[in-house]
Amino acid sequence: MSLRIVVCVKYVPDATGDRHFAEDLTVDRDDVDGLLSELDEYAVEQALQISEEADDAEITVLTIGPEDAKDALRKALSMGADKAVHVEDDDLHGTDALGTSLVLAKAVEHVGYDLVICGMASTDGGMGVLPAMLAERLGVPQVTLLSEVAVEDGKVTGRRDGDAASEQLEASLPAVVSVTDQSGEARYPSFKGIMAAKKKPVESLDLSDLGIDADEVGLDGAWTTVDEATERPARTAGTIVKDEGEGGKQLAEFLAGQKFI
Repeated sequence: MSLRIVVCVKYVPDATGDRHFAEDLTVDRDDVDGLLSELDEYAVEQALQISEEADDAEITVLTIGPEDAKDALRKALSMGADKAVHVEDDDLHGTDALGTSLVLAKAVEHVGYDLVICGMASTDGGMGVLPAMLAERLGVPQVTLLSEVAVEDGKVTGRRDGDAASEQLEASLPAVVSVTDQSGEARYPSFKGIMAAKKKPVESLDLSDLGIDADEVGLDGAWTTVDEATERPARTAGTIVKDEGEGGKQLAEFLAGQKFI
């Protein structure tokens, strides 16, 4: 039986762009370019490596977002994933992590899965809690923040590196795992992969397809809210220390004043 791998990916604003909030205090995604979250590229890479080691495996990439989110799916497909699922619905605007986990869980069940792989966090929200929420909704084990992952004999195994020690973890399939940015560099799509991605299937779903009511998601259904947002102050000019024999002393005094030493 084929090993069914689902990789959850996110279309995020480019971190190098000028990002800001819209009037409803959600991230304004219209005025900045988007791309596949870099941390999710590691998840795609690990799925590809597991697939290459398996006798028979199929990789589905899954995302939630507006029409432009298909760009994230195309990137993952060009890396080597087999097919994609895009959940798009106007009522999803403003959905928080809890609502997102609900939609992803329903979509994962719709696709069918043995292993779900996520990145360690999204580069826009940065919460890092979604894999755990997703595992809870699916009712399966979670093995998170892995630097190394493998699948064999109906189990997923991996290494989690901490500050003081490393842990070897395992769970029976089906399961949800997340991988860190130390799990291995993601491959670049080849020209052949980019061309092949254009022919790979992309299934589109909305809330009704997943049996989710609009009031369970979006801003109105969110369990968390942003009450206020203040734009980060512009960077000011730095302090210049002119070395006329006392440069070292001035530098030390400056660092001490900033509590760096």
